[in-house]
Amino acid sequence: MRTIYNKIRRVSGNVIMVQAEGVGFGELAMVAAPGGSSLAEVIKIEDNRIFLQVFGGSSGISTGSEVQFLGHGLKVAFSENLLGRVFNGIGEPRDKGPRFTDNLIEITGEPVNPAKRVIPHKMIHTGIPMIDLFNSLVESQKISIFTSAGEPYNALLSRVALQAQVDIILLGGMGVRFDDYLFLKNALEEGGALTRSILFIHTAAEPVAECLMVPDLCLAVAEAFALEGKNVLVLLTDMTNFCDALKEVAISMEQVPANRGYPGDLYSQLAARYEKAVDFEEAGSVTILSVTTMPGNDVTHPVPDNTGYITEGQYYLNNGRIEPFGSLSRLKQLVNKDSREDHRAIMDGMVHLYADYQETLEKKAMGFRMSAWDNKLLDYGTAFERELLDLSVNIPLAAALDRSWQILSACFKPQETGLSSELIDKFWPVNDEKSKVDQDRA
Repeated sequence: MRTIYNKIRRVSGNVIMVQAEGVGFGELAMVAAPGGSSLAEVIKIEDNRIFLQVFGGSSGISTGSEVQFLGHGLKVAFSENLLGRVFNGIGEPRDKGPRFTDNLIEITGEPVNPAKRVIPHKMIHTGIPMIDLFNSLVESQKISIFTSAGEPYNALLSRVALQAQVDIILLGGMGVRFDDYLFLKNALEEGGALTRSILFIHTAAEPVAECLMVPDLCLAVAEAFALEGKNVLVLLTDMTNFCDALKEVAISMEQVPANRGYPGDLYSQLAARYEKAVDFEEAGSVTILSVTTMPGNDVTHPVPDNTGYITEGQYYLNNGRIEPFGSLSRLKQLVNKDSREDHRAIMDGMVHLYADYQETLEKKAMGFRMSAWDNKLLDYGTAFERELLDLSVNIPLAAALDRSWQILSACFKPQETGLSSELIDKFWPVNDEKSKVDQDRA
C-alpha cells in the first residue's frame, strides 16, 4: 500500500509540488479533486520536494487534495490491435474504441546504443520528386520539415503517410487545431492508410501537459514494432508546439529562462526524442519525419536552430513547395549510389541549372537584355517548377529521372547540361521521341 499525501505545498498553473520520499523521476501519481482524479507525472525532484505536472489541468485542485504515487511511469498498450486507432495525448482512446490494458510498455527509455545500430542504407520512396530525387528520405533517418504557419505541411505529411513504402505509420499531433486533426485522420482513412496507422493526437484545446507525452508515446510504440521486424515511419507535427509546452511548464516552475524564454535543456529534450531513430540489426527500423514551424520564418529561432544540430538534414517547405536550396538530406549519398547510375548526376546538374535560372530571373527583373542562353534557362526553370518542383507531382523515382532527361533535352543541347558523355549516350531521349514538355506545349 503506497502512502497518500494530503498536503500540496504549491499549485502553479498545471504544476503542483508536494513533499514526499521514495519517488522516482517520471513516476505517475493520482491527484484527487472534487470533479474526479487527475493523472500527474513527476517532472522534477529537489530533495524531498516533488514537482508534478497534472495532465488534466489543475482546475479544482487545492492544497488539501490527496496525492498517491503509482510506482511506475506512463505506459501504453502495444499490439497490432492498435492499428487503425486514434488516441489522445496520454494514450486514452479518442475514437470511442475499446481501451487496451494488456501488454503495457513504459514510454520512457534510453536511445539504442550507437554500436548496435545498422548504418542507414535503404531509401524510403514517397512518390514526391523533391524528396526521392533531390533529397532522399532514408530508413532510420531523423529529419524535419522547416516551414512557417500557413504552409501546407499537414497535407505534405498526409501524402507521405499515404505513399511511403513502410510497414507502419505513427502520427503524433501536438497542439493541432481540431480541423487539422480531422483533415489528417480523413486523409489517411480515405487513402486507405489508416489500417496501417496509429494516431496520437493532442489538440490545442486540451491541457498543455498532455502535449509533452505525444512524441514519447509514438516512439515507444514505434520501437516495439521495430523490434518485431517492422519498418516504422513516425510523423510528428508540430515540434514547435511541443517546445512551447516545455516553455510553459518551465515558466510555471519558475526556472531561469534561456534564449527567448525556452528552458535551458531544450536541446537535450529534442535530442532525447530524435535519437530514437534507429535501424536494428536483423529487425526493423524507426524513421522520424517531423514538422518544425518557424515563427516569422526565422531559422535562427531556438527551436529550428537546436533541431538543425540534431537531425540529419531538413526540408524547407516555402510557398507551397519544397525548396531545392536549403533543403538537405545528409544521408542521401548512402542510397543514391544504389538507386540508378544517373541519380546523383541528374540531382546535381538540375539544381545547378536551376540556380542559373534564378540568377536569370533577377537579370530579367532588372531589365537586362536576355541572351539565347538566358531564354533557354527561362524555359528550363518553368518546366522544372511545373514538372518536378510542384508538390502535386506524384511519380516514382525512375519516372522522375526519365522526366528530368526529357526536360533537359527539350531545353538544352547535350553538351550544355554539364553531364558526362557516358550518361548522355545512355539516357538522352532519342530525337524522334517528343518530350513531355513538348507535348504539354502542344
